[in-house]
Amino acid sequence: MTPQSRADLPGTYVFDGPTSRRGHDMNKLFMSLREESARKEFLADEAAYCQRFSLSEAQCAAILGRDWQAMLDLGGSIFYIYKLAMMDGLSMQYLGGVFTGMSEAEFKAAMLAGGRTDV
Repeated sequence: MTPQSRADLPGTYVFDGPTSRRGHDMNKLFMSLREESARKEFLADEAAYCQRFSLSEAQCAAILGRDWQAMLDLGGSIFYIYKLAMMDGLSMQYLGGVFTGMSEAEFKAAMLAGGRTDV
């Protein structure tokens, strides 16, 4: 069982208090990307920008490597992680596919068909 799951909700990501605290600095970085000046600064030197937020090595590596699942596992909120994905031209459906082991097209098709049937 991962830190983000509970026995009564197998396979379900739970963004709770401990997860929020663990990802606080990383989520602050993601939220800063709402501002155009921050996006420009981030794109100019992503590693230096990460250092400004006192991220752990693992968090910084996840962001720089665009390891979306690791960002989630390290306390990222999907709604904040999406701000970075948008900078890369990625959709929420793309992330949904990453987090469910599907391609973006498969995830879209599953949602159009009424949702996932594997749970």
